[in-house]
Amino acid sequence: MTAIKLDGELLASEVRDGLRTRIAALAELGKVPGLGTLLVGDDGPSANYVAMKHRDSQELGMASREVHLPADATAADVDAVVDDFNADPAVDAYIIQYPFPGDLDYEAALMRVRPEKDADGLHPVNLGRLVQGVDAPLACTPAGIQMMLVRYDVPIAGQHVVIIGRGLTIGRPLANLLSLKQPNANAAVTVVHTGAGDIARYTRTADILIAAAGAPGMVTADMVKPGAAVVAAGVSFVDGKLRSDVADDVAEVAGWLSPRIGGVGPMTRALLMANTVAAAERSVAPGGAPGEGASHG
Repeated sequence: MTAIKLDGELLASEVRDGLRTRIAALAELGKVPGLGTLLVGDDGPSANYVAMKHRDSQELGMASREVHLPADATAADVDAVVDDFNADPAVDAYIIQYPFPGDLDYEAALMRVRPEKDADGLHPVNLGRLVQGVDAPLACTPAGIQMMLVRYDVPIAGQHVVIIGRGLTIGRPLANLLSLKQPNANAAVTVVHTGAGDIARYTRTADILIAAAGAPGMVTADMVKPGAAVVAAGVSFVDGKLRSDVADDVAEVAGWLSPRIGGVGPMTRALLMANTVAAAERSVAPGGAPGEGASHG
């Protein structure tokens, strides 16, 4: 069996094309969408991630504002930046890059973000609205995964989805998103993790399998139901190389498969831009529709 490629790079390009049209419409109203980022410390992967966000913004014709605090920054320093972003009308949405160094409290900083400016869709208010099925900025990676499945005609409604990993950025919000009684969802969802014992007994029953554990090569061909859609959402760096949670031999069994590079990652970035554009649209249309970003309703 040759798996159909869930091409996140191609779909992300389509998303960006749609965003350009919306950004041009905002420009006619005198509005330029603005993304803010706060990076604390000198974590290399985090710095690269933030840099990509600013390149994406520039390529789309959006404004961006970057604040980089040293590793010895205090909670008061972080709070001051968050408060400034909250008050700045040129910053429509922003991210606080995780992880924080030392003993700085990331959760406390996230709680301080105005929910409508939450570009990552991870503020507790927005996650709560997701649980309720109420419109809000969606977590970018889950929204991107759902969009990939829809774009490549993977059936979701009534299917058994198994998610490996219960993290805040992927596992938990994705489980809620795909189980909502809404179009492109309405699945039966099982969330498993390392404490579940024999994970394979769950994964072999999955019509859609999403690996988001950050454990290189943990999903092998014998763990996959033939013809299932497999999304490799977890990655790790091993000896300087990017490794996927999904082993190469899964391609021989799966019906659909996202690639190690050019799969979920580009969609996460594209949906973060979409959340920012949607926030800009809300800012010029108080009380209006929230726009077509990584939101649902």
